[in-house]
Amino acid sequence: MGQTASTPKPGAEMEVIGAGLPRTGTSSFSAALDVLLDGPTYHGGTQICAGPSIEIKSWIRVLQCWLKGDAASRNTLKAIIRARLDGYSAVTDCPCCQLVPELLEIYPNAKVICTTRDPITWEESMNTLQSTAMKAFLRAALFLVPGMRHFPDYGDALGAQWMRMYAINAGSHGRTTYARHMEWLKANVPEDRLVFFDVKDGWEPLCKALGKDVPKDVPFPRVNDAEALQRVAQYHIRRGIRRWAMVFGALAAVGIAIYARQ
Repeated sequence: MGQTASTPKPGAEMEVIGAGLPRTGTSSFSAALDVLLDGPTYHGGTQICAGPSIEIKSWIRVLQCWLKGDAASRNTLKAIIRARLDGYSAVTDCPCCQLVPELLEIYPNAKVICTTRDPITWEESMNTLQSTAMKAFLRAALFLVPGMRHFPDYGDALGAQWMRMYAINAGSHGRTTYARHMEWLKANVPEDRLVFFDVKDGWEPLCKALGKDVPKDVPFPRVNDAEALQRVAQYHIRRGIRRWAMVFGALAAVGIAIYARQ
């Protein structure tokens, strides 16, 4: 996850569906796909946090439709996904890593690649994201930030989806969730369409899976997901705090003016 959203490229076709959970090197994977494919990569976390508000609003709607599960909602869900991913060659990270069956219906020729990580270290990384107190703070801090004011609602919808998929209580996703995600992928993706990839292994296995040549003199991208997430969170929280400070400052000025007239 970076701080710059990608922009679509007219005519680009979906080649890769990233099925790896967040905190499995999805930012490095996305950067590598940008090098290998003839089009941009849609990294869910970055687009939602750094893109226009239509991004996060669209994915909230997609998740709401997924939770309903009826035929009409599924049609709406797929229509929104097509609109959001038009002009991209790959999609990674949440929420699309939990929408693989739907993505395969829309993009039947795409390869499914799941980034992997040691389940124990993944669990440790996820623990930093699962604080109820932090959710309450974010709801208040981001309320005045366009687009990001919807982030708590997005998190609630995503959490409800995860609870249904993995049968794990919200806020307690660890190695069991990781294992169930892998089982779910194997049950829902044809074996010849599914590739597991650890970003630590670099270019060779990824290029082999995609039938691409290894880039010459180009190091494999190494992006720290945790550090990138922290930068984005701090950026938006600072924006929210500044806006609240302006509101309180304005209210204080009005109060002083009224008092002075008495």
